[in-house]
Amino acid sequence: MKPEIRDWLQNNYFSVARPVLKNSADIYPLILASQQGRSDVVRFLIEQNAVLDVLDQYGNNALWAACYADNSDCIDALINAGIDINHQNSASGATALIFAASSGREKVVEQLLAAGAGPGLKTHDDFTALDLASTRKILKSLSKLVKSGD
Repeated sequence: MKPEIRDWLQNNYFSVARPVLKNSADIYPLILASQQGRSDVVRFLIEQNAVLDVLDQYGNNALWAACYADNSDCIDALINAGIDINHQNSASGATALIFAASSGREKVVEQLLAAGAGPGLKTHDDFTALDLASTRKILKSLSKLVKSGD
């Protein structure tokens, strides 16, 4: 284990001996590392067989956290490891793509679409990523997919 990963685990109150387990604050290291854009830690945790379907207190997975961090390396690592790209949180039904579209993360939207994220999924309020697109570029990217039927 690299010293910087050991330090990160210790500084965030995770077990060095069992690094994939939650800390005393009930936070999963995969979620926090993704949220912080720590692709080195995310890759390490994946190598340690971290469970990919863990959720934060809002029902979001690590992919959502990586999208929040706007970190393409974390997003790639999680997608390549097999995380559910279309996970819908229980609170609103939003996916990582819907979040990225609504928050103007243009590169993240492109990355998720290229990896196969479903643009037609809807929130509990019946909104798609296209409905919530917050920039012209995102609107155009999603509109092309909807028109082509993807």
